[in-house]
Amino acid sequence: MKTGLFTGTFDPFTIGHQNIVDRALPLFDRLIIAVAESELKHTSRTIDERVTAIRQLYAGEKRVDVMAYSDLTIDLTKREGVAFIVRGVRSVKDYEYEIMQADFNRHFGQVETIFLPADPKLALISSSLVRELEHFGKDVTAFLPKPKKNDEKDVFSKENK
Repeated sequence: MKTGLFTGTFDPFTIGHQNIVDRALPLFDRLIIAVAESELKHTSRTIDERVTAIRQLYAGEKRVDVMAYSDLTIDLTKREGVAFIVRGVRSVKDYEYEIMQADFNRHFGQVETIFLPADPKLALISSSLVRELEHFGKDVTAFLPKPKKNDEKDVFSKENK
């Protein structure tokens, strides 16, 4: 079974993240969305809120697993039998950072990284931007995934917490 791993703090999980997941799914039998509990980043949503929201979004997709983690990504890849990490890249700056991480993961974890360029229509969307807009009371629903069913509440928006 070919397993891919898509990691991030996902605070919040945006339509840009969703686009990367949807494009990566055909490449793998299983795709793990691993939500990082990073002490280096100050998140506005709890780890449970982030994991729950992403699980609800992909509830009908059997190939997607969503989990939290707090250790090194290479340790997670070993535990889960992952050979590929998926990374979305929006800019040259992103690529420079991600290529160093990919080299590290290949050297220490024998894991390859697959880079998917951001859809140009979504390249300006970042979790940081969404958090800042939320902070100033702006409507960010256009940047967040829509619930799959009409009767589900929007689990991504902080306004619905």
